Amino acid sequence: MAQNMDQTRRDDEERNSGKGWISLIIRFIVAAIVLMITSWLTPGFSSMNFGTALLAALIIAAMDWVIQRLFKIDASPFGRGIVGFIVSAVIIYLTQFLVPGMSVSIWGAIIASLIIGIIDAIIPTNVI
Repeated sequence: MAQNMDQTRRDDEERNSGKGWISLIIRFIVAAIVLMITSWLTPGFSSMNFGTALLAALIIAAMDWVIQRLFKIDASPFGRGIVGFIVSAVIIYLTQFLVPGMSVSIWGAIIASLIIGIIDAIIPTNVI
């Protein structure tokens, strides 16, 4: 019993250490790069520089978090089938109103959601 408690405490300390922050930063950098690639490939999606893509990645993550907390819907394109795909496209479309330098049409958001879902299936989510 005491051994399990010690292991749980060590796991909690490791999760709260700097390793978690580095993992989070790497995830946002990867997400920004994926957005830059997506904006380049997708018609109706303006090309983005790294700063714009990083800000968009932060806002998309925040909107995804809020939707998950309020509606219990995973907003990843392949997370919950067609619902997750549509929610992801809506999040991408709405992000343009909060990120200066980002412009995307409805069709561009739908195509971008598909491309991001494919890239997400190829690139592992857990980098570290």
